[in-house]
Amino acid sequence: MEGANGPTTPEADKILNERGIFVVPDILANAGGVVVSYFEWVQNRLGYYWSEEKVKDELKVIMAKAFNDVYKTSKNYNVDMRTGAYITSIQRIVNAMKSLGRI
Repeated sequence: MEGANGPTTPEADKILNERGIFVVPDILANAGGVVVSYFEWVQNRLGYYWSEEKVKDELKVIMAKAFNDVYKTSKNYNVDMRTGAYITSIQRIVNAMKSLGRI
């Protein structure tokens, strides 16, 4: 699991993939911090504050779904998790743009 942003070089990524080593990419592994920042923003805007347990419970649901979505995409396209994460994110952008009538 990548615990920093961009810690694996493209060359190392290729070697890991060739060896069949399962990698949870940084874009997915580090998303929890972004999600919790969003929770903080929402709570501050509403003047409502969750307990630490509530934050962890909500984060677990979102991160489990994110992992499962990326994993499913990586299997459907027969690609590594990093590529699966990119495909998943691009699909979400396209769907959002379609729903807004932009494409």
